Amino acid sequence: MIKKLRVTVDGKSYDVTVEMDDEAGGAAPPASSGPVSSAPVASAPLTPAPLVAAPSAPAAGASGPGDVPSPLSGRVAAINVQAGQQVAEGEHLLTLEAMKMNTFVMAPRAGKVQEVKVAVGAVVQEGQALVTLE
Repeated sequence: MIKKLRVTVDGKSYDVTVEMDDEAGGAAPPASSGPVSSAPVASAPLTPAPLVAAPSAPAAGASGPGDVPSPLSGRVAAINVQAGQQVAEGEHLLTLEAMKMNTFVMAPRAGKVQEVKVAVGAVVQEGQALVTLE
């Protein structure tokens, strides 16, 4: 069976003609007419590549009682505190960026920042210690 589809890639639309297997499982004969437009034409049905799970690396876990762990894997976009600074519970410590979205990491309790364990631009793993509070 031949289908005419409109596909949008990065905001640009393409008209394509796709040959699809019929319901009985056999291949359909090729179309006698040309493509709908000058856009690329798929000549065979596309099959997705199998998904392979990446080996899980051991997370750099929060090792001390005052460590504030990363809630997700991402890149450190901003650090709002420094060592020696007093923070209140819920205060914005730093910002992580993952998949073009920012996640604010807040202080789980009031305390004094003993150490900032990451730098802006660093890639962190879920559970990795970011800041240590006294």
